[in-house]
Amino acid sequence: MTSFLHFPATSSLRGPSLAARPNPTSLSHTRFSVKCRYAEAGVKSEDFNSGAIDVVADVRPERVVVLGGSGFVGSAICKAAVSKGIEVVGVSRSGRPTYSGSWIDQVYWVPGDVFYVNWDEVLLGATAVVSTIGGFGSEEQMQRINGEANVVAVNAAKEYGVPKFVLISVHDYNLPPFLLSSGYFTGKRKAESEVLSKYPNSGVVLRPGFIYGKRKVDGFEIPLDLIGEPVERILRATESFTKPLSSLPASDLLLAPPVSVDDVAFAAINAIRDDDFFGIFTIAQIKEAAEKVRV
Repeated sequence: MTSFLHFPATSSLRGPSLAARPNPTSLSHTRFSVKCRYAEAGVKSEDFNSGAIDVVADVRPERVVVLGGSGFVGSAICKAAVSKGIEVVGVSRSGRPTYSGSWIDQVYWVPGDVFYVNWDEVLLGATAVVSTIGGFGSEEQMQRINGEANVVAVNAAKEYGVPKFVLISVHDYNLPPFLLSSGYFTGKRKAESEVLSKYPNSGVVLRPGFIYGKRKVDGFEIPLDLIGEPVERILRATESFTKPLSSLPASDLLLAPPVSVDDVAFAAINAIRDDDFFGIFTIAQIKEAAEKVRV
């Protein structure tokens, strides 16, 4: 049972202030031509004149800031964003990951702490922020990491005019009240409320349960997919039989299907790109959203 009680907490953001960013924060200018035919009133159609009109438009390129970008979930989101041609800034305690990968070189990595960061260097020009901030510890630590840190990030993004905020939260487990009142869950729900309050028409809260994939820790790879993938298949295949049990207290610790870290990442990409994608998304909805952008 304990293997299922792995919540999608990722790295907290502690570290030195952010270094100065490069300059891709300004709007890009795109020039294109439109060919028109025109004539004054009363003129026959064959007397129409035609010509090209040059139009200069300000186009805001996609640029996502991933908080906790070098963590298990954050790195998957960075990788997925790069694969879709999105400019990515990864912010985390350690900055650039220590392992190798072709996508890593395409992310601008910075070390940072949301409580002390110079947001001017991070949020200017951003079109979306994705927060994977979370973690365990004492009650005070969990409230600060899961709740307060995300609240600070949401308010900063709103102040800088970032149009989209995506929060990676946690499944709504049917646990006893004394467990749900822990700093982990209350912090997550506080962060969710802030996202939905500040971004009522564009804020996204993803609520996965156990997240599986190949997790890298201190140079070692932990193959969580060896557990999560077969369990997900079994639970989905037997869903019609197990669904009546979902009303039992704490039953979804065992019955809530695990979610691939890639599904969470692609659901986040869907959230970034789809203006009609907002609100709270359950495990099944995360899977559905991921399929829409997966290639």
